[in-house]
Amino acid sequence: MTGTEPAPRRPARVPTDPYGIGPVGSWVAPILAFAGLLLVGWLTLRLMTGNLPVPPAGPPPSGEPGGEPGGGPGARTPAPSNVVVVDPRANVPGSIVYVKGGNVWIQSDTTVRQLTRSGRATNPSWSPDGRTVLYVETTEEHGVFPALGNPRRYALDVPTLMRIAADGSGAPEPIVDGRVAIGTYTWAAWIRQPVGAPDGTIAVVSDAPNPTQSNVVVQLVDADTGTLTRPDIPEESPFGHQDPAWRADGGELLFVRNSQERGNPRGAPEIWRWSPATGRSQALTGPGYLAPAFSRDGRWIAATRTTNQGTDVVVLDAVSGSEVFRVTDDGRSFSPVWSPAGDAIAFLHQRGGIIDLRLARLDGSGPTWRVREAINLTEASALEATSRPGWFISPGQLPIPATPPPSSGSGDRSPAGPSSSRP
Repeated sequence: MTGTEPAPRRPARVPTDPYGIGPVGSWVAPILAFAGLLLVGWLTLRLMTGNLPVPPAGPPPSGEPGGEPGGGPGARTPAPSNVVVVDPRANVPGSIVYVKGGNVWIQSDTTVRQLTRSGRATNPSWSPDGRTVLYVETTEEHGVFPALGNPRRYALDVPTLMRIAADGSGAPEPIVDGRVAIGTYTWAAWIRQPVGAPDGTIAVVSDAPNPTQSNVVVQLVDADTGTLTRPDIPEESPFGHQDPAWRADGGELLFVRNSQERGNPRGAPEIWRWSPATGRSQALTGPGYLAPAFSRDGRWIAATRTTNQGTDVVVLDAVSGSEVFRVTDDGRSFSPVWSPAGDAIAFLHQRGGIIDLRLARLDGSGPTWRVREAINLTEASALEATSRPGWFISPGQLPIPATPPPSSGSGDRSPAGPSSSRP
C-alpha cells in the first residue's frame, strides 16, 4: 500500500486513547501507535460494552415473557429502524430521551417522536431547563496520519457536540467538533457523553484538542465559545474516564475512572466525584460500578453494578458510596436514570439480543424502597445500548424536595476511598 492509497476503515471508535500509548511528543514508532489503537480499542470495548449483558443460553429469566411466536427462547423481532413501539402502560410523567437507529427520540407517556433524522446521532441528554437536548453527531471524513513512516489515509468518524430545541423547532446548533490538525496531518478527537450543568457548563469525555497527548478524560465545554477545559482529575493511563453526571445543583460531578484490574479482562470501573468549587476529587466506590445518575435531591445515586453474572441496576448512598438497594437482579439491566420525581428508575434492558427501555416503580422511601412493579416502556425497539437515557419533568410537576442535596466533602478522606487534589 502506498501513502496515497485509501486505507481500510479503522476499527470502530471506542472511548479511549486512540493510540493506546499515552502522551506522545513526536511521531516516534507509528507502528506501535497503530498497534496500540487496535489493542486498547479492543480492551476498552470490553470495558465499555463488554460489561453489557450477553444473552445467556436457555429460556428468559423468570417473570419475563418467552419470545415471539415461532422463535427460540427469548427470541424477538426488532421493530424497524424508524419505529419505536411504546408499551401502553408507559404513563409516566415528563419526557425520556434516548437513541434508536442513530436518531434521538423523545417519549412522553405513550407517545414518541423523532427529534433528529441524520442517522448519526448518539449520547443525548436534557439541558437542566428541558428546553434543549445535547447530543453528539458524527460525520464521515478522511484523515491523514503517519504509519510505518508514511502518511496514510483513514476513514474517520468526526464528532460534533450539538444542541437542538426539544420541541424540534429550528436547526441543530453545533457547539464544538473533534477535527484535529497536527502539522500537515488530520485526525479526529473523541467527544462523547455530554451533560449540562445549570450554569451552562457542559461536561464531556474527550481527548481533544490533541489525541496524541491525551487520553479520553473528563473535560468542560463552554457552551458559548466551544472552549474545552481539562480539570485536574486523576486517571489511569490509557483508560481515562467515562459517564459524567452532574448533581442537579451543579455542585458535584460524578464520573467513572477506568483501570485495568489484574486477571479481569472486563476492567475495573470506579465511580468518582469531583467538586468544581474546590477542584478536589475522591473515589466514591470500589471497582465494579459505572453509569452513575443522581436523584434530584442529591441523596442517592442509581448506577450499573457489574459482576460475572452480568449487569444490574443498584442504588448507592451519595455520601458514603455504599450500595443500599438492588433494583434488578436479572444480569441484563444497565444505564439507569432517576425520575426527577424520585419515585421510579428507568434503565436499559437486554432480552433476546434487543435493547429496550424498562421502568421500576418504587414504593416507600430510601433506602428501604420496594419495587412495586417493573414494566417495559418500549417493546422490541432496539434502542442504542451505548446511549444512556435522560429524563426531564417540568418543575410544576415535581414534588418539593424534603431536604437539600447533602455535602459530600469531596476531597476529604472517608471510607469511600482515597482522595486527590490539585497541587
